[in-house]
Amino acid sequence: MRELRSICLGILLVLGAFRLTISHEDQPLSKIAIHKAVFALDDNAYIKASPSILGMKGQNSDWLTVEYNSPNPSVGDWIGVFSPSNFSSSTCPAENPRVYPPLLCSAPIKFQYANYSSPQYKSTGKGSLKLQLINQRSDFSFVLFTNGLLNPKVVAVSNKVTFTNPNAPVYPRLAQGKVWNEMTVTWTSGYGINEAEPFVEWGPKGGDRTYSPAGTLTFGRGSMCGAPARTVGWRDPGYIHTGFLRELWPNAMYTYKLGHRLFNGTYIWSSEYQFKASPYPGQDSLQQVIIFGDMGKDEADGSNEYNNFQRGSLNTTRQLIQDLKNIDIVFHIGDICYANGYISQWDQFTAQIEPIASTVPYMIARYSTDYGMFRFCIADTEQDWREGTEQYRFIEHCLASVDRQKQPWLIFLAHRVLGYSSDLSYAVEGSFAEPMGRESLQKLWQKYKVDIAVFGHVHNYERICPIYQNICTNKEKHYYKGSLNGTIHIAAGGAGASLSPFTTLQTTWSLYRDYDHGFVKLTAFDHSNLLFEYKKSRDGKVYDSFRISRDYRDILACSVDSCPSMTLAS
Repeated sequence: MRELRSICLGILLVLGAFRLTISHEDQPLSKIAIHKAVFALDDNAYIKASPSILGMKGQNSDWLTVEYNSPNPSVGDWIGVFSPSNFSSSTCPAENPRVYPPLLCSAPIKFQYANYSSPQYKSTGKGSLKLQLINQRSDFSFVLFTNGLLNPKVVAVSNKVTFTNPNAPVYPRLAQGKVWNEMTVTWTSGYGINEAEPFVEWGPKGGDRTYSPAGTLTFGRGSMCGAPARTVGWRDPGYIHTGFLRELWPNAMYTYKLGHRLFNGTYIWSSEYQFKASPYPGQDSLQQVIIFGDMGKDEADGSNEYNNFQRGSLNTTRQLIQDLKNIDIVFHIGDICYANGYISQWDQFTAQIEPIASTVPYMIARYSTDYGMFRFCIADTEQDWREGTEQYRFIEHCLASVDRQKQPWLIFLAHRVLGYSSDLSYAVEGSFAEPMGRESLQKLWQKYKVDIAVFGHVHNYERICPIYQNICTNKEKHYYKGSLNGTIHIAAGGAGASLSPFTTLQTTWSLYRDYDHGFVKLTAFDHSNLLFEYKKSRDGKVYDSFRISRDYRDILACSVDSCPSMTLAS
């Protein structure tokens, strides 16, 4: 079986995250015309940051205070956070020649207005900010700009700030491997293979430890397809390491930590983490699954903000962290962090989800995976899914090969809506989904009795009735018993990015709509009982739900187009 790959900061996901749709706003950093910046240093202005050394207790994130003063303050003044701290002409790539000063070749990794927490700044010229930084393999500096974002002028540059070990292994993220009893752990560091050997020290909780080597990958500026990723948005991604933890016992607790053995014999260690191994396929136990799309990332200190771009992502992340003991696996079905060409955003995203991804499998890619009583078949909606294509054959094989007596809960996942949606953008097109979506796949969903299909892409929540050929096959709304005779479709793309409006048209198949940030949860109690819940990110409360109760014979029962045609001759 092909696996869902581990969390990946590799080239394909970075490039894939650059796409925008109608409901997405511009990346906040793109509002800054850094190429137009000029130096206007003022001896009477200053900006300073303290403390200058972060992570003294080994933590991967830390807070500091930035204080600044300008003799000519204005409401357009802002603070840029730069990393590496040297953002001058020495960092200009040859393909991006500059012939006028100040030759700033790097956008800030985040920014905030000077009056954000100092409302009297315009009159006093004095202000301060509390900012949170994460370990990103380099030092930092802070710059006071005037004249707004479109024609910025450098007024003052701060001292340098750094973490105690900028190269330390950080932000582990787990994912299921090629088989059910394998877990992959991926992390980022500043150590290349010419400096250190990466590995994972792990074992049963309270038991003996073993060591698994890790592979190392990275990518360069030349791998990016264009600006801003190759120009002002470029930042060295460091090294990405992946280790494989194999032959795990079902549902057993394991502890692990990341290590690098330097060639001088020194060992560098991360903090210790723990996870629960996946259940055996078909195992009858409580299994809890989180699914959402289009979350993005945001800054806890309020910076890197423009028009409320992805503020909901912090609420989603916080709710999942608070309820982590009741979560077994997470599926993030597309539109990951909206880096949109600003590479530093990937570090900030992995730092944001670390408490989740370091503890439970955080699945973000495609193909198929089993989890206990669930089979998940995941489509790549950027590739052709029409009948006769390689992906169509893959989807059918995934759906057809599951043993529903052992794994009764069959779930289809994809980023773009291939089923049904009342999102305004689709209604304007007159398609109510991706063109040719359900026309190509609904026969497969019906034939193999897919229980639920969940999609992202539209930034809202919507539940569709059990449906086939545009007709609701069941009038029930909250408790389904026996055969569904159709697949329930869910839009769950409201995890954090700017919300998408619904059409005012009242479609007959739409049961529940919510213009808010949220995520969905599936709880399998056993082979016969499944609970679906939609929770809002702002409070974690359930706002929509339904249950499915049935026996194996109900799955076998025929419905429209779900059984092969019969004749007297047969």
